[in-house]
Amino acid sequence: MTIPFRYRRLGYVALNVSDLAASSTFYRDRVGLDLSEAQDDVVALRCSRDHHNLLLYPAEVPGIKRIGFELESRADLDTARDYIAGLGLAIEVVAAAELKRLRTVAAFRFRLPGSGLCFEFFVQMMQLAQAYKPSVTKIERLGHVVLNVADFDGALGFLTDKLGFRVSDFVPGFAAFLRCFPNPLHHSLAILTGANDHLNHVNFMVQDIDDVGVAMNRMKKAEVEIVFGPGRHQPSESIFLYFLDPDRMTVEYSFGMETFPEIQPREARLLEPVPGTLDAWGSVPTPAFGQIGQIEQAADANPSSAANAASAGAARVSAEHSGALA
Repeated sequence: MTIPFRYRRLGYVALNVSDLAASSTFYRDRVGLDLSEAQDDVVALRCSRDHHNLLLYPAEVPGIKRIGFELESRADLDTARDYIAGLGLAIEVVAAAELKRLRTVAAFRFRLPGSGLCFEFFVQMMQLAQAYKPSVTKIERLGHVVLNVADFDGALGFLTDKLGFRVSDFVPGFAAFLRCFPNPLHHSLAILTGANDHLNHVNFMVQDIDDVGVAMNRMKKAEVEIVFGPGRHQPSESIFLYFLDPDRMTVEYSFGMETFPEIQPREARLLEPVPGTLDAWGSVPTPAFGQIGQIEQAADANPSSAANAASAGAARVSAEHSGALA
């Protein structure tokens, strides 16, 4: 099925945090983001000229509030809105007042079937006059978000068949690394099988391999818990380090990532479901890795209807993705 809109990139992630001040300080002073704007009910941080690449909202339960993907044009956004509505998903209007606060020209939101995770498609976020200035770590960009999902085949089928994500690498029944076509990065989103739907981690890509090594020692000195790495992923070929934020949500630094051409990309690899696939260096994640991160639900969420909407195309996912995919 041809998807009638094009992605530009993963634009931002919004997290719910239990202590807004503590998390704001952590992501600024420990992770290395710039503070763009702080209000009582939302804090905006960035690792680029964008007004925000990370939003923090106060909440009783820590987790993920939504993921924002930028589309290539206003025409893509208008087309995507009609297309998503045509799938039978409810469109959530972003009020003009909120768009103004978030320094975004146009956006709409919808929720993924099954998990209920809120996706935002947007265009034209404000670019700040002053460039992002690296501090403790030279962050290159917001890299990706990884989710654990209970219905792996259903989630993968919806993301690829209905939302146009392309599979870069695949571990049968366990993991799929997805790029938001035609963005070239190996993955901007990934899903892992799990007992329930929740955030696994948020990634920030760094500019130098030394950033990973220095961060490991810096986090240890600050008594920030490291839960995986350093190591090297086979799928994206990146060097990684995972650590916990104040709510014990998992954050990753990574250096290096394979990119894909828009035309004639390599086929997706079918990877062996063994620990060495996730880390060629042999490190093992601690039990705290990727455990905390509740998905915020809509007030009127209906899990059964969402699950039904996800079923289209799911039956053929395992068979189709057990071979090579573009």
